[in-house]
Amino acid sequence: MRTILFVLLVNIFSYANEFDVYLKSFDLEERTNMKIKMVEMLNLVEENKAQVIDIRFKEEYKVWSLNFTKNIPLNELPNRLDELDKDKLIITVCPHNDRANIARMYLKLKGYNVRYLSDGLLKAVNYLRGDNAKEFLEEYNSSLK
Repeated sequence: MRTILFVLLVNIFSYANEFDVYLKSFDLEERTNMKIKMVEMLNLVEENKAQVIDIRFKEEYKVWSLNFTKNIPLNELPNRLDELDKDKLIITVCPHNDRANIARMYLKLKGYNVRYLSDGLLKAVNYLRGDNAKEFLEEYNSSLK
């Protein structure tokens, strides 16, 4: 029991130190770099340069989702890091951006190149209608070939 407690305390202390380092280096550039707008995200997805992680709960994802996102609920993220493509920018998304930003912070402290969708998924869904949907799918599908 003491060993488990010791390991837990070491991990908590290490994480707190990493967060301290991050906060001390936080500046206007980082504030800008941590966010991504919908159009830039869609362009990176079309170019196959980004992996979009929808961190909503499974129930939310089943009701509606975008076909180019991967669902990893926020509470499952620590156990599913092996599903992230370290060669791509990771973009975390949710309807607004609150949970996406929590996921971004977690992944940033784990060493990932990560940003969160500041516009939120709802704006992306609204944008991807009609001709925009058709054009996006054509570009996205051609990048997968």
